[in-house]
Amino acid sequence: MADRGCPLEAAPLPVEVRESLAELELELSEGDITQKGYEKKRAKLLARYVPLIQGLDQCLQAENRVSGPSVTTATPQPQRSRPLASRDERFRSDIHKEAVQAALAKYKERKMPMPSKRRSVLAHSSMDAHTPPADLHSAPPDVTTGLVDRPHYERPQVASVRAAPRGYGGSILETADGVPVHSRVSSKIQQLLNTLKRPKRPPLKEFFVDDFEELLEVQQPDPNQPKPEGEEMEVLRGEPLATGVPWPPSLLAALQRWGTAQPKAPCLTALDTAGKAIHTLTYGKLWSRSLKLAYTLLNKLTSKNEPLLKPGDRVALVFPNSDPVMFMVAFYGCLLAELVPVPIEVPLTRKDAGSQQVGFLLGSCGVTLALTTDACQKGLPKSQTGEVVTFKGWPPLAWLVIDGKHLAKPPKDWLPLAQDTGTRTAYIEYKTSKEGSTVGVTVSHASLLAQCRALTQACGYSEAETLTNVLDFKRDAGLWHGVLTSVMNRMHVVSIPYALMKANPLSWIQKVCSYKARVALVKSRDMHWSLLAQRGQRDVSLSSLRMLIVADGANPWSISSCDAFLNVFQSRGLRPEAICPCASSPEALTVAIHRPPDLGGPPPRKAVLSMHGLSHGVVRVDTEEKLSVLTVQDVGQVMPGASVCVVKVDGTPYLCKTDEVGEICVSSSATGTAYYGLPGITKSVFETVPVTVGGDPVSERPFTRTGLLGFIGPDNLVFVVGKLDGLMVVGVRRHNADDVVATALAVEPMKFVYRGR
Repeated sequence: MADRGCPLEAAPLPVEVRESLAELELELSEGDITQKGYEKKRAKLLARYVPLIQGLDQCLQAENRVSGPSVTTATPQPQRSRPLASRDERFRSDIHKEAVQAALAKYKERKMPMPSKRRSVLAHSSMDAHTPPADLHSAPPDVTTGLVDRPHYERPQVASVRAAPRGYGGSILETADGVPVHSRVSSKIQQLLNTLKRPKRPPLKEFFVDDFEELLEVQQPDPNQPKPEGEEMEVLRGEPLATGVPWPPSLLAALQRWGTAQPKAPCLTALDTAGKAIHTLTYGKLWSRSLKLAYTLLNKLTSKNEPLLKPGDRVALVFPNSDPVMFMVAFYGCLLAELVPVPIEVPLTRKDAGSQQVGFLLGSCGVTLALTTDACQKGLPKSQTGEVVTFKGWPPLAWLVIDGKHLAKPPKDWLPLAQDTGTRTAYIEYKTSKEGSTVGVTVSHASLLAQCRALTQACGYSEAETLTNVLDFKRDAGLWHGVLTSVMNRMHVVSIPYALMKANPLSWIQKVCSYKARVALVKSRDMHWSLLAQRGQRDVSLSSLRMLIVADGANPWSISSCDAFLNVFQSRGLRPEAICPCASSPEALTVAIHRPPDLGGPPPRKAVLSMHGLSHGVVRVDTEEKLSVLTVQDVGQVMPGASVCVVKVDGTPYLCKTDEVGEICVSSSATGTAYYGLPGITKSVFETVPVTVGGDPVSERPFTRTGLLGFIGPDNLVFVVGKLDGLMVVGVRRHNADDVVATALAVEPMKFVYRGR
């Protein structure tokens, strides 16, 4: 260890000599010269100072060792690899530290000027790891240069240098404040110090430039992309509603007529999960039970000696899909009592997420009463007091069981004063949007009557026909055909519960055979399920069907189910013209339906369309041999008494061209009238005014947006290629979620997805 008391007073060596000695030390440590050469050069440098060397040599060596590579102007020599075992006592940090502290103590005693704060690049990190004595905090030691006798000045501490190219040991480096430093510094250390020189954190704005410019750039359309080339379309008008037909003046008038004149005529047959008929409701029973319920609602429900309900109040109908009979009684009982039924699904749990949105609808409609059956109420969650719990998000409700024993019998001469005509709301149908929110579509009495008449004319319904219904009877086509229009025409409906379809997918076909049904109301999924289960069934016949209404015929994938079903069951009596796809929406009700030839319908059409063209909103006919095509079928003609046009999806509702895809809009007295309690979006959906390219309105009457995307094809047939809710825009191209499903269903077992689909 170096002697802390080495006589620094006897060491008046010039700085040049000390630097040369440091250079020799470095060359010797790196193996650039031999020990003999080192001693020879050292002796030559110190020849003039031989008398002084005896007391300085040991302390000088210690100081130079702790300083590491120092300033030099010597010409660099090729570096040779240092032996792995070359580490010795000269590089011990405690020796360096003690030698430096001893030297500084001597200088302090002599009151010599302090050295500058410049630090050696190599010694910087090691010195920072040690805390100097308390009396040296204000002036860190200089371990880079010798102890010079020159004017004292201080420089800021530096943390990095700008390095010169590797291989130039004597090249000039710069510290962060621009002071040149000569040192043999490896390129890796230079790279590290250059990194440290940069700010630790980027400027604040750099955190917000992640592709921001690219996001702001509007993608320019491809000049070669397909564009519509046809003429501006004209409004398509359906056939007028028949005149001179002895229509009932209202739906309730039809119910009263059949209930009194044909009381034993079957109205509705309910099946159990085994396919057996558990109850057949006659028109006489439907009329009498509906009257009893109306009387009870108007006269037996009181609160503080005042009627609980008044005309126009909304009432929730909570019935399972397995009980169409009591639902039908509740629905017509509310109409007779001038109340507005709001059919909803049965809540399963107290915190069911889906029912929370339904609860929001009930609250906005001001519903305070729910009608149900005894069996359904027993299955609802109960509180400790035995009452039905308040479901999350629901308003407080009173529950009324409408089984016969709970209703009051009206006087024989009592008749309700219901006037089911005009613009008053008849019922509210719920609709769930793609975001999960639930809104209520109001249907007026006038719209309800017009819808029943239009369906009767389009489908050619007649009295005593049998209809097999597989759909949900509480909403959409299942309600319009199976509960409303059927009563208008004194039809017999056989309702197939969903649980039966799960147990026996062929049940609806078997009921068509056994009841000789003339009409069947299904979805493409029901046809698909029956195909999977029909093997071994040889005794079924569909020859009685004149219409097989496919309620979801607007979906692109329904065509494959229709074709496959026809291929199998055509040999069992099914006629090709009997398959009748249709299109509908909660807002516009039935938009179009394909009609058999005996009802004046043209032959069915199929369109093979280019997917590339559709992605740009353009209709281009393609060939079936290609993989990047979409085959769709028509959904029939416009409904009687309705007008249809196709408008652009975005912005002002300009009429589309004849070869352009847009949103289908309907003007008719048989559509919904509003979203209940939502006047803002009601105006944009139910009061659309399509305009020509010149800005002129196409009609004095407003149109209703259907949410269906399509175009008008040959023979004035309506084609639907998707839904607005499923529209996905990527760049400037459109894709539809329905077609994604169609692609998944069409993929081969090898799991290949065709390019372009």
